Amino acid sequence: MVPPIPREHATTRHPRFRMRQLTVAFGLVASGILGVGLVLKALLQDSTIRPGAVVLLSLVLVATALGIIRYRNRSRPIRRGAETTGAQTSPAAPELGVQSEDLAAEDVYLADDADVGPDEFERLVAVLCERDGCLEVRVVGGANDLGADVLAVTPDGRRLVIQCKQYREANRVGSQDLQRFGGTCFTVHDADIAAVVTTSTFTEPAVAYAEQSGIRCLDHDMLYAWEAGIGPAPWQAGG
Repeated sequence: MVPPIPREHATTRHPRFRMRQLTVAFGLVASGILGVGLVLKALLQDSTIRPGAVVLLSLVLVATALGIIRYRNRSRPIRRGAETTGAQTSPAAPELGVQSEDLAAEDVYLADDADVGPDEFERLVAVLCERDGCLEVRVVGGANDLGADVLAVTPDGRRLVIQCKQYREANRVGSQDLQRFGGTCFTVHDADIAAVVTTSTFTEPAVAYAEQSGIRCLDHDMLYAWEAGIGPAPWQAGG
């Protein structure tokens, strides 16, 4: 499964407090102290060993334990720094969020990301198109967009026109939305492939109109599958 594309708002996340690492460190220190104590007790009971040798051995054991702990801390990879560097060298699909094993449970795909607004949703759909091989990708959504939010050329050379609907689950894309888009996507924008991508779902009349008009519909589940790499892109859906 492909990881979710980065988000601008994800950069505000703070590193979680690593209680497990702190517990391990204290455990190592406690084990070291206990071990040194047992060794000292055994050595002091042996009258043939000089006290000076016991003290020297104790210092060596303590230094070794501290050295191990320090080495473990220094050898731990700094994931955030590495990813930030990667972000500065990838202008096509900028790394705007944190992607690491530590934050895997916090990763949110675009279809479920409530923090993404309509403008950023259009931009991220464009990023997905570019990620999957489209050329000449442009975000053109606005007051006078005539139904088109993202324009692109598919990997096989067809003109792609996408309308983005960043809706809540309860707000379904209706037939009127599809009819407005259908009135411009082919005649005005000269689309070879026209698609509507939403974070919600489509009403039955909307789906019926889309089938009659040749418009491809990607609902919440299909958007998730596209981003995750387990489902088709808009220009692949429906053949």
